[in-house]
Amino acid sequence: MLSKPTSAYIHIPFCTQICYYCDFSKVFIKNQPVDAYLQALIKEIQHYKLPQLRTLYIGGGTPSALSASQLDYLLTNLSKEIDLSHIEEFTIEANPGDLTKEKIQVLQASACNRVSLGVQTFDDGMLKRIGRSHNRQQIYETIEALKEAGLTNISIDLIYALPDQTLDQVKDNVARALDLDIPHLSLYSLILEQHTIFMNRQKRGQLHLPGEDVESEMFEYILSELEAHGFEHYEISNFTKPGFESRHNLMYWDNAEYYGLGAGASGYLAGMRYRNRGPIQHYLTSIQEKGHARLHEEQLTQKEMMEEQMFLGLRKKAGVSITDFQTKFGVSFDRVYGPIADRLKEEGLLQEEGDRLRMTKRGLFLGDTVAERFILDEGSYGLWD
Repeated sequence: MLSKPTSAYIHIPFCTQICYYCDFSKVFIKNQPVDAYLQALIKEIQHYKLPQLRTLYIGGGTPSALSASQLDYLLTNLSKEIDLSHIEEFTIEANPGDLTKEKIQVLQASACNRVSLGVQTFDDGMLKRIGRSHNRQQIYETIEALKEAGLTNISIDLIYALPDQTLDQVKDNVARALDLDIPHLSLYSLILEQHTIFMNRQKRGQLHLPGEDVESEMFEYILSELEAHGFEHYEISNFTKPGFESRHNLMYWDNAEYYGLGAGASGYLAGMRYRNRGPIQHYLTSIQEKGHARLHEEQLTQKEMMEEQMFLGLRKKAGVSITDFQTKFGVSFDRVYGPIADRLKEEGLLQEEGDRLRMTKRGLFLGDTVAERFILDEGSYGLWD
């Protein structure tokens, strides 16, 4: 019998403001059936009969857009429906300024032990330009309040290569992040996604982004400065003090299976990738009728599983174990990926150390572009004939 996943992602699709760069499944919270949605979430959890979990992550959207009483309803019922007695990491995303004293008290009383804050930048002018609703002062106040409540396992997200952003502005952001004395930082370069305000502005020639050379300088500076301050660059966009890696996100990069719950959430069960219905009313109806909201289901082939193993695993600084790959899939790594790996090593994007294949620093900057090279054409090297 297959063992059940020990991780779950719960999606809260509500936001108090829609950011200009965001393409996640979300809606403006005003006039939405939030209480009905939370009740449906609990029904979906009951449908899957979740086992004892090791990691749990509540993301969005903006989970902290919920009221204190709604947040309490969610967290209280989660603890009733899921065995959290052995939870290693329970993360909730929040926006600075959203976390009132009452909401922090709710978190304090729950099994939640990690908070991920969407800071994005410390520059008040830039925060307005990218559609954020908080300001710099609220960042400091929120982090101080969380620490006072004993919630010290804090991570913040920052975005670089923002419109008209300079290297000096990135240096200021990094310095301010380091001054916070928190154990985890996520730094992402801005990616323009379809159907976002920023993409529409780009198409009209109204968005001026730093060039690739400047972005590369920003990336190099971030790496060197954070590593100089004791942070390990353990994944393309993530930096940690020893022992504070995001265990939930490592689960994704290790290509493990997990439950995806909520409108628009994705999950991975018994070799099947699935995505839930996104529109709130469609989600509510589906939960009422079937107990789950899966719309798109795809049973992965061995070829697809191998591609995902490489695509996700190479995001980690530790890279991919060749031995583990061969044990998991029962095929020779060299036969499947030898020529691709050799070319990337020649280009200085990949390195092989003992049993492990990992990206070089230049490879990490190019990130997904390198990982995509491991997506095979049908019939590649005679494997799929």
